[in-house]
This record gives sequence, structure tokens and C-alpha cells, in this order.
Amino acid sequence: MHSEAEAALARLAETTGIPVAATQAGKGALPHHHPRDVGGIGHTGTAVADELARTADLVIGVGTRYSDFTTASGTLFAVPGVRFVNLNITSFDAHKLAALPLVADARAGLDALCAALDGHRVDAAYEQEYAKGKAAWDEAVNRAFARPDHAARPTQAQVLGALDRVVGPSDVIVNAAGSLPGDLHKLWRPRGRRDYHLEYGYSCMGYEIPAAIGVRMASPDRPVWALVGDGTYLMMPTELVTAVQEGIPIKVVLLQNHGYASIGGLSASVGAERFGTAYRFRGPDGGYTGDPLPVDLAANAASLGLDVLRPGSVGELEDALAEARAATRPTCVYVETETADTVPGVPAAQAWWDVPVAETASRSAAVAARTEYERRAAARRRYL
Repeated sequence: MHSEAEAALARLAETTGIPVAATQAGKGALPHHHPRDVGGIGHTGTAVADELARTADLVIGVGTRYSDFTTASGTLFAVPGVRFVNLNITSFDAHKLAALPLVADARAGLDALCAALDGHRVDAAYEQEYAKGKAAWDEAVNRAFARPDHAARPTQAQVLGALDRVVGPSDVIVNAAGSLPGDLHKLWRPRGRRDYHLEYGYSCMGYEIPAAIGVRMASPDRPVWALVGDGTYLMMPTELVTAVQEGIPIKVVLLQNHGYASIGGLSASVGAERFGTAYRFRGPDGGYTGDPLPVDLAANAASLGLDVLRPGSVGELEDALAEARAATRPTCVYVETETADTVPGVPAAQAWWDVPVAETASRSAAVAARTEYERRAAARRRYL
């Protein structure tokens, strides 16, 4: 992205038939409709991209740092003897995974690789294999985006589906924290250049609103969307006042699921049973099992000067998003969502992520989680 290598990447993929999977930072380097684009890779990746990674004998990494999510904590690239060629302007990253390092600018390096591979093309059967996988994943996304009951409260995936139907190639989405980055990496269909802006190096809660202001100031002709969960909103909503003061018409999609749902899901997966992750009063048992807290984030956004739209169902959602897109002042679309523990939504993780589990805990959930953790960790690879 930073070296403006999108066209060079497309040429390499088109002339060789090599499929392209993207990290969070690289998503959108090829548009979703490109036949060589197989979507996100790693713990939050697509089924087709992760299966290609598991069966690859050669991986070409362009600009990637091979983070823990990308490599599924060292378990994703599973073929014995798999080799890596890393094109990176940073020598440290180019040498990762015992790779053949190509220390160069991404665009210049891709042009050189394209010339060196002139006349080479992958087997037709391989192209057919990943084309079939890409089509199957597209159907999975369609199912997640579908809205069979227009009167129902939407899932987070259905919110993304409604937004997908509203935005155009010029729109930019901004996100950073919670469960949204994973859902976006799996499901979002990038259309144009630099339309997918995620800060996921540290998953910084509170980044989205000020970042959206900055993106809009840098690109005043592009609609800019800050996708914000309720947990992130509670961390840092106050820059909305700056957007109002300066007349910067960002669009905020505020998703309310009444808790730290992302951390709650992660907590459940490691045997910690979602402790303290719901916005509820304490119940008779001493846990957070009482009534929901009387928190009205839509009223808070209105008090900071935003126009606030409150669609009450999945059927009303798309109209509200379209109204926000056309707005000329800062506007918030506030959406109460169903959560993954109440209704199906996003496809499950296609690859592992190493989140350590208590080794000596005695609660049954933690014991079961530790057994699964040890099974997964045994598949970790050291590429030496």
C-alpha cells in the first residue's frame, strides 16, 4: 500500500496465476472481485486462504511482518519443507521464517519478480481449486450478510452486509478493536484503493473516531465510516466534539451489544467463562448476572452534537446507513445487535491463535480449554 504497488501485484498475480491472500494491513491491495484475491489470511482469515497456506510449498511474503495472527501462532504453514521468499524493505522482516530475503521496495521488487517469472504459470488444476474455494467462501459471506427476517435485531455480520450494500468504491471504513477487525478481515469486500483502514498492530481501542476525522481531512471527497463497538466508544468518544466543531461529516456506526463481547468470547475460549464482560449489575450470586446497565450511548452521541439515527431492525438499517452516507454533518447510526452466543453470524475462526490457558486451574471449563490448547500448541512449527 505505502509503495503504491497494487498494480504491480495485480500483474504478478494475473500473469502467473498465483493467488493473493491479505493481512489486515494488506487487505484491499487487490479488490475483492479480482479472481486471484482469496481474502484474509491467518486466525481471522478465510477458509480458502488458510487452506492454501496449509498446503503451500512456497510462500511469497510482500511487506508482511508475519504477525501472530498471520501465521496462526506458527501453525498455519504446515507442509514439511515449506519455503518462504520475503520481499520487504525492512531487513529484519525479510529474514523471518528462515526465508530467502529480498530487501527492496515492494513495487520495484514485484516488478522484478514479474520479469523473472515471465512465462511461468501455476497448474490449471490449482487455479480451479482456489477459484472453487473462493466461490464457496463468497457463499458463506452471503449467508452471514443475509437478512431473512427484516423485523429482527441485526447481527454484527448483518450490519456489515447492510453497509456493504450502501457504500461505493470511494468510501473508507475505519476500525481498530473488538470483534469487528476479525469480522471485517473475513467478510468485508474491498472495492477500491485504500478503502480499508484498520489499525490492528495493537488493536487500539479508541482509535477509530479520531482516525476517521484524519482520513476525512486527508480525503475530503470520500465518505468515511468509523465502525465502533460499545466498548471502544466508552474508551474515547470525545473527539466527536472536534468533528462537530470543525464540520467534518464523518459517519459513525455504533454497535451496542451490551458488553465486551470480543473479550467475552475470547474469555470463554480459554476457560475463563466470560467473567466481568457484560454491562450488567451484580446478581445475587455476586457475579455480573443482574439487569443490564441503563447506559444509552445514542443519547450520549447526541449530547456531543451528532445527528443520531436509531434503526430498530435489520430492515430499517440499510435506509439509516444510506441517510448517514448522504449527511453533510457528523452522523451516528446506533445499532443494537444480537451477539454470537444468541444467534449464528460470522463463520468460526479458520486457524488457531495462541492465547495461553491456565495450566493448574481446576474449573472444568479451564481444564477442557487447557487440553485443547496443548493439542493446538503441539502443531507449532519452527521454520529453520
